Amino acid sequence: MKSRIIITVGRQFGSGGACIARLLAQQFDCKLYDKEIFALAAGESGFCEHFFEQNDERRGFLGALFHPGIPQVGSGCMYDCDFSQDGLFKFQSEAIEKAASESDAVFVGRCADYVLRDNPDMVSIFVTADREDRIATIARRMNCDREEAEKLIRSKDGERTSYYEYYTGKRWGRADSYDLCVNSSLLGMEETADWLADFIRKRS
Repeated sequence: MKSRIIITVGRQFGSGGACIARLLAQQFDCKLYDKEIFALAAGESGFCEHFFEQNDERRGFLGALFHPGIPQVGSGCMYDCDFSQDGLFKFQSEAIEKAASESDAVFVGRCADYVLRDNPDMVSIFVTADREDRIATIARRMNCDREEAEKLIRSKDGERTSYYEYYTGKRWGRADSYDLCVNSSLLGMEETADWLADFIRKRS
């Protein structure tokens, strides 16, 4: 029986991981789930997609979202289900599992490698890049100077580290947390995606 194509892509901010994930999805003609997972999780849970987007690979946003004078979602006034950071993670994880069960797919971030850890067809990848390349990429993408780009990189990577390590118990970006780690600066986006595709075909 031919194995399924299930790929998870973790990535440093500015490394091009999302671009590489898109190229892999094109190569294997399968679905790409990046921010698309918000709509799936919203559909499964009944919560607004906005909550999943605000919670995206971050911890602690709920405390800033509400204050004591506002009725709390999950207290019985709006929903009976679990409106909490961990609850949102659970709904998102269930959406990832469902998507992986229905078709070949590439998932970007959101601890998908951990969520799908028992799936025998899953290949987990982490994409990094040289720091100067990441700074240049973010400065161009965000139309900001070098100093601001460095701040954004530190902030986003910090959020992803905290989120990933809290929910998985593993170390974000460490080689022993994934099947394969790759530096996209060495070959560029397209050739890195080609190299990864060859690896995935051989593994399958």
